[in-house]
Amino acid sequence: MTSLGDVAGLIAAIAFVLLVGLLAVPLLKLGRVLDETRDAVRELTDHTVPILDEATTTVAETNVQLAKVDTVTTSAAQVAENVSALTGLYASVLGGPLITVASTLHGVRTASARAFARVRGLDPDDAVPPSPAPNLRGRGRSAR
Repeated sequence: MTSLGDVAGLIAAIAFVLLVGLLAVPLLKLGRVLDETRDAVRELTDHTVPILDEATTTVAETNVQLAKVDTVTTSAAQVAENVSALTGLYASVLGGPLITVASTLHGVRTASARAFARVRGLDPDDAVPPSPAPNLRGRGRSAR
């Protein structure tokens, strides 16, 4: 005959089997979710690696182009510096003598004008009155 302890053990064993069965279903579903997650990560990695390789290549080519632009910019700065130095050289070499020649010519013109005024019998210190401005609108018409 079965004792009360045997029946209780049998009920406990059946309850334990049901508990394991009920817990196995979520564990199996969780395993499928983890498999899908692993597949998604693998697919994402497969698509991301070529993009990263292409980005690396693009950055390397950009650095090469920036080095070329840096060379061009440096050359342009040297050209600007050379033009500035050349302008200063022309100003110092030609500017001083040109100013001297211009002032000498102005002095000669002033002196000759004074001399010709004395020859004509005019006082060279008298100011010459300015000539009237010409009428640019036409003769005989009134300004509107």
